[in-house]
Amino acid sequence: MFKGSFVALVTPMTASGDVDYPALEKLVKFHRDQGSHGIVSVGTTGESATLPFEEHIDVVKRTVEFADGALPVIAGSGANSTAEAIYLSEQLAPTGVAGFLSVVPYYNKPQQRGMVAHFNAIADATDLPVLLYNVPGRTVADMLPETVATLAQHPRIVGLKDATGDIQRLKDTQALVPEDFVLLSGDDLTSQAFLAEGGHGVISVTANILPAAMSQMCEAAFGGDHDVAAQLDAKMQALHEALFIEPNPVMPKWALFKMGLLQSPELRLPLVTPELAHQKRLEEVMRNIGVLA
Repeated sequence: MFKGSFVALVTPMTASGDVDYPALEKLVKFHRDQGSHGIVSVGTTGESATLPFEEHIDVVKRTVEFADGALPVIAGSGANSTAEAIYLSEQLAPTGVAGFLSVVPYYNKPQQRGMVAHFNAIADATDLPVLLYNVPGRTVADMLPETVATLAQHPRIVGLKDATGDIQRLKDTQALVPEDFVLLSGDDLTSQAFLAEGGHGVISVTANILPAAMSQMCEAAFGGDHDVAAQLDAKMQALHEALFIEPNPVMPKWALFKMGLLQSPELRLPLVTPELAHQKRLEEVMRNIGVLA
């Protein structure tokens, strides 16, 4: 279920800042048609940090409805408060999600023992599978491979999204966890190398723009055709870079707006639309790869 290319889906918003549900439906259909293997709804790319609980839950619920069983939907349910993460997981469980993605708590910098206690408490509170998410570039706290291995002993903690971009970190983790523990890349720039080393898939920002190419790269890697996977990745590298010129999801929303998949590139404050020079740089990359005319 958690293998292949999962898009870290943006949350569309109107110019007035409300969630744009017609645009959300259009995005979900886009990913169904383009071959994404699944969706992460209201992860950090979906602006989970600035969506109130009620809105967060409703976006996940509607995403599941729009997917209509064609794609598994993983719900972002992380928080820097264990009680809030448990609450979100409890509220999201009945929506039909396939599982949860729970980020390392941010700002409060928990110790490794604190991370173990945090994620075990979340997993204890649900019957659904839980994927850990380590992104120290955003959370500051870094979950070490030994901590992942400890957490992998919990029957409902089934995998990890690793956004360190460090392939040696993947190897260190592989050496400590069970063979069926799911390892997903959360760093588009190194995702092809991650797959070549035995990773099970990606949770991708770039897949918002190029879902077919990301899915095809995963399928080529799974089939052992790493030359084809590398060729597909090479065509996406400039886009990988351009999408992170400004903090995610500023640039993906701008790209989707220019593609006509969003009516507005609106973000929740404190994020704002990209600088003009960065807009032009991203649009140039998109033209070069044939996404824009």
